[in-house]
Amino acid sequence: MTHILHRQINAVLPVASGGKGIELFDSNGRAYIDASGGAAVSCLGHGHPDVIAAMHRQADTLAYAHTSFFTSDIAEALADRLVADAPAGISHAYFVSGGSEAVEAALKMARQYFVEIGQPQRRNIIARKQSYHGNTLGALATGGNEWRRAQFRPLLIETHHIDPCFAYRFQEAGETDRDYAARAAQALEDKIIELGPETVMAFVAETVVGATAGAVPPVADYFRRIREICDRYGVLLILDEVMCGMGRTGTLHACEQDGVAPDLMTVAKGLGGGYQPIGAVLLSQKIFDAFANGSGLFQHGHTYICHPMACAAALAVQDVISRDRLLDNVEAMGAHLARRLGERFGNHPHIGDIRGRGLFMGVELVEDRSTKQPFDPKRKLHARIKKAAMANGLLVYPMGGTIDGAVGDHVLLAPPFICDVAAIDAIVERLDDAIGEALRS
Repeated sequence: MTHILHRQINAVLPVASGGKGIELFDSNGRAYIDASGGAAVSCLGHGHPDVIAAMHRQADTLAYAHTSFFTSDIAEALADRLVADAPAGISHAYFVSGGSEAVEAALKMARQYFVEIGQPQRRNIIARKQSYHGNTLGALATGGNEWRRAQFRPLLIETHHIDPCFAYRFQEAGETDRDYAARAAQALEDKIIELGPETVMAFVAETVVGATAGAVPPVADYFRRIREICDRYGVLLILDEVMCGMGRTGTLHACEQDGVAPDLMTVAKGLGGGYQPIGAVLLSQKIFDAFANGSGLFQHGHTYICHPMACAAALAVQDVISRDRLLDNVEAMGAHLARRLGERFGNHPHIGDIRGRGLFMGVELVEDRSTKQPFDPKRKLHARIKKAAMANGLLVYPMGGTIDGAVGDHVLLAPPFICDVAAIDAIVERLDDAIGEALRS
């Protein structure tokens, strides 16, 4: 009997007892290749000695000090590193305990910014359908996953959603990437005009859509157009890189590949690599200046912000990524993963799309490849794939509701940055076996 309220109450879960490199081990001694990094978290894999040593040193020095009384050297050092490596215009960092908290804080920053500069009428948030920004009420309201939102709808603030830039599902036959990017971005301008430009506070988007749709990258100059539209109407651009950021796509920030810089950016997951719970909001100088020259504070806070142990783990993770040139490996192994997925599934009758960037890849399953018809959601194909994969010693991140929160199945892959060719090959082979078994069952 368990006294934990688990995600699935009647599920019987194996007990994780250890981990080393790209593998996790259960209490029965079984090994699993962690091909999803949990939920795109464990970027350095498990048991990295340098990160563990850094945490030991910090524990010996200072475990906790409340930020209403103190700052800490380690939090200052982590902020210095993140700002130095951030997109243009980012000047400060605000540390929290995870992605949902980061999104919640970013929304509050956006609102307070407009209050500080004398535009309190700006209150509307625009995001995208079939997005995920977290499970706190503000973040859930911003996200566009209807299945997650449904039962909590009476508690959610009003937000507004446009279609995502999702080429496989929304690009029209014969439409070029550039034309589709223009049409997808135009939806934002249309919504701003519909709501009234003077009322719109922020546009929130995952640079590469994560778990709700399966590693969906933008096409062509979509985000450049989005940035221009936001600037035209004085709307803040909030990029959610909780899942796709911190090196996952081959650059430290996914938006580097799109040539844009946000006003606010949320990061987590790979920031601390799972060694400690940590997230952050990276904010631009203009947001900071509005606070500094106005009320002189950010009206928000949590008990564990800037937690020294979490900051120590995160700084150590970033040090290892930089020292070992792991972003080069993400790029190289990401190219190998894309190639191997293409070789194995490119002509598969039930794989409709293979997509993503770097070591952040998704495959979408369809019943009919020619029509893109998804499988009946009652079949719960994603759950069958997860079960078959675990039985075969593989951890992947399958999800249902790819299309609208209820319909469509995909599998997300996000292996650790330290993986090699042999690991990638093993992941693809075991995934093929799991998909085959799930389809037969």
